[in-house]
Amino acid sequence: MSNPQQLRYSKEHEWLSDAEGGVATVGITEFAANALGDVVYAQLPEVGDTVTAGESCGELESTKSVSDLYSPVTGEVVEANQDVVDDPSLVNSAPFEGGWLFKVRITDEPAELLSADEYTAFTAG
Repeated sequence: MSNPQQLRYSKEHEWLSDAEGGVATVGITEFAANALGDVVYAQLPEVGDTVTAGESCGELESTKSVSDLYSPVTGEVVEANQDVVDDPSLVNSAPFEGGWLFKVRITDEPAELLSADEYTAFTAG
């Protein structure tokens, strides 16, 4: 499993892209997708919702369990991935590409986000 170097990661297993124009993309990691099993339902935050770093903002349901989705940053949701709502298996098949979850205009970013190498060490441990 390879975590893209250009992303940052939370200890709750979400990834965050670099912000372009103040907007970043959020998804769950391949590690989390594998741990969940086959995702069959995604409840994502809606456009206009305010999300808070470290707090639940949705959920993913798999054949194994239901898991809360946590935002790695604070901000306003500007887009939710309708493709994932329509086909939740994208979270498993393409967690770093088409399986992204939402885009957020960041107002606050916690310092404790991990680099790819730090996240790899965290999940190995």
